[in-house]
Parts: sequence; structure tokens; C-alpha cells
Amino acid sequence: MENAIVLYPSPGIGHLISMVELGKLILTHHPRFSITVLLITTPPKRTNITPNSTTQQQATNSVAQYIAAVSATTPSINFHHLPQVSLPPDFNRSTPDTGFELPRYNNPNLHHALLTISKTSKLKAFLIDFFCDAAFEVAAEQLKIPTYYFFTSSASGLAVFLKIPTIDSNISIDIPNLPSIPFSSWPDPLVDRTTTVYKNFSKTATRMPNSHGIIVNTFEFLEKNALKAISDGVCVPEGTRTPPVFCIGPLISTTGNESGEEQNKCLNWLDKQPKQSVVFLCFGSMGLFPSKQLKEIAIALENSEQRFLWVVKNPPPDNQNSEKIDGIDDILPKGFLERTKDRGLVVRQWAPQVAVLSHNSVGGFVTHCGWNSVLESVSAGVPMLAWPLYAEQKMNRLFMVEDVKVALAVNESEDGFVSAAELERRVRELMDSEKGREVRDRVLGLRDSATAAMKDDGSSRAALNNLTEQWCQN
Repeated sequence: MENAIVLYPSPGIGHLISMVELGKLILTHHPRFSITVLLITTPPKRTNITPNSTTQQQATNSVAQYIAAVSATTPSINFHHLPQVSLPPDFNRSTPDTGFELPRYNNPNLHHALLTISKTSKLKAFLIDFFCDAAFEVAAEQLKIPTYYFFTSSASGLAVFLKIPTIDSNISIDIPNLPSIPFSSWPDPLVDRTTTVYKNFSKTATRMPNSHGIIVNTFEFLEKNALKAISDGVCVPEGTRTPPVFCIGPLISTTGNESGEEQNKCLNWLDKQPKQSVVFLCFGSMGLFPSKQLKEIAIALENSEQRFLWVVKNPPPDNQNSEKIDGIDDILPKGFLERTKDRGLVVRQWAPQVAVLSHNSVGGFVTHCGWNSVLESVSAGVPMLAWPLYAEQKMNRLFMVEDVKVALAVNESEDGFVSAAELERRVRELMDSEKGREVRDRVLGLRDSATAAMKDDGSSRAALNNLTEQWCQN
């Protein structure tokens, strides 16, 4: 019987990519294991078209395309779709609880799938996304399978996550050696502790120390302060075991960046630009801005006099303005494209982010602070402007700016709006100031550390070897 490792990601392209990259890493260095990825089948919405429907459909398409690309290039990773579950009539898929509740409804399907795999393979480990915490009951408690959590954000975020059960005020979160986290930068699920999503987060944080370990997509040198806090035991309640933490990153996906029309368009344009002269703006698969904000970004870029490559997505539908958007000119200020054509490129919907960040013409990255994007930028040695949009991204910005020092902050109003004047100042600061040069020097050093961590004698490779040794002993 072959030794099997089963991966269980949360729905969503960002979570899926990180976990699949982990599977690739395992197979590359330890091919004696077989890898199966269990996928939750998201039930279709029962409601009519909503402002988020287009975005959700695009996200679904992205997941399908990514799985197809991985299956074509890495056929040894087996994807298994769990059967679709029936949800109760009052189930609200628009709430943050969805990430936790869908795995809970899938527990019977999961139980059956794990038993089936166990009949033909020795199931050595079960790796679950932290949103799939409900699976711990099935795998670890019922089937006694060694279960590990895969934390898809930063080690700094993990330090805060483990501390959730002991947070007792709405002022700040304080962890030794890390910046104090004011209430304004708390992750969305922690702001209101009366909600179900907060209770799910707290339950997961309480259960994590009972796991066989936590795998984090980071590397030791990048987040040594956070990792020290975790290993010192100051992040878990007194008397609670701190689980082993395995830093196996940075895991960077290149799947989906194969040659194509959009890739060629971006890279051919970059080939003509001076070294480190271009600021790249991209806000992730879910990063949408209203038309008013898009116009402010355009004004800022035009006034900054910097070269730019900007990925623009259609704004979400506005109930008060349902005009059809046919082209990019319907979104941006009149004449913007013509006036900036000699120093800027605007692309619709998508750009090959890893390839763009790796190009030597790119000198700055305006990002939503999603952890995958942060790692991609650090690995490419590109300094960042941090503009968080949702989830834990405000907290990521705090650590990026004050602890790791790989970014400058974009300051927004209370409703999240960023003025053209503010963005223009920050773009100029990043691309053409002493402060920007300091951040650039810092991230270039971390790029070299990221490369070293993944080498045969590096810290991340050692962590992976320790992890697989545990699996062999199970």
C-alpha cells in the first residue's frame, strides 16, 4: 500500500493555490507519498443575480482553470470533488460564516472519502485549511488520523490567531516583539465577538494546539519575531501546549502563468521600460473598486508622472447606476489612456502577477496585502505600497510596514476611500525617495533569504524534512 497524504483546502483560489503548491513541494522532494486534494463542491446560489454574482462566477472559473492547469502539468496530484451537499433554506452564503460552515456540512462526505482512501493506502497525514476546522472532528477524533493545520496567512497572523481565546478588550492586541495591533487594524472576524464567525475562529484557535502541528507558508528569516513569540508559548492560554510550527515557504505558484496573449502583452511592454521604473497595481481576484475609486487611482497615476502597469477590473454593479460597461474608457477618466499611453499600460481583469513582479522593469507593487501576493513580491525583491481591502489585510499591512519593513502604507479614510492626492504621494515616495530606497534595499535582502530558505540546506527545506519524517513514523 502506498503512503498517502490528503489535503483539504477551503473553497477559494487563494487557499487552493497555497495548498496545491504545498502538495507539489512534497512530491518534488518526497515522491514516495501520493497526494490527494479533496475539494468542496460549492452549491449554486438559489437567489437571483446580485452585485457579487459576477465576482463569484469569475472566482469559480478561476478555480476550475487552475485545477485543469495543475492536472495537466502535475498529474500525480489527484483532485477529488466531494459530492454537493444540501444546505438548509436559511443558509446565508453571503456571510463570513460560509468558510467554516460549508466544511461542517461536508463532514459526512469527508468521512466516507477518508475511509475509502484508507482501504487502498496508508493515510499518513491529513492537512486541513484552518477554515476546515470542522474536519478535525472527523479525521483526528473519530478516525485517529494525524491531522495538521495549514495556515495560509503569515506567521504574524498565526500568532494573533492563536491568541484569540485570551483577547479580553477592544483596545489592542499585544504580543512580545511584535507591533501592537490597534482595534482599527483587527481582522474583520475579531471586531464583533458576538458573531458566529468569531466563535468559529475562537473554536479553531482552541483546537489548533491539539493538532500534530501547524504548517505555515512563510520562511524563518522573514518573520523571526512572530515565530519566537509562538515558540515561547506567549500566544496560547497559560498551560496550553504550543503545537509544532513548520515554516515551509515561500510557496509561489507559477501554474496559470503560461504563455498567452495577456502575458505576452504585459511582458513585451515591460521589456521596453527602464529597470525598476514601473509601479505595478493589482488587487487580487476579489479586489473590486467602485467607479469613483478607479477614477481617483487614474488621476493619481497620471499626476505621479511614474510609469505604471495597472490591472483594472469592472466595478461592482451600482443599484443607482446600471449602465453597461463596454470598454475601459467607460471606467476611467476621459482621455486618460491617450494622455498616459507613453508611460502606462492598463490591462483588463488579469495579469501574470508572478511573471510581472519578476521582471526587472518593475520597481514597486501596489497590493491589497493578501499573503500570497506579499510572498510573491518579497521573493521577487519588489517593495510594496500596502492598500488592504478586507479580511486580515489591515493587520498584514501593519506587520509589513512596522515589523518586516517591506512596504509603505497607503492611508485611507474611515470608509476605505483613498484620495488621488494620497496615492500620488505614496507612489512618488515608493519610487523616488530615500524612504522608498530603504524599503527597496530591505526587500532585496529578504529576496536572497527567501531563495536560501528553499535550498537543500535551507530552513524551509529542513522544516519539510522534519514534517515528512513525522509522517513516516506515524
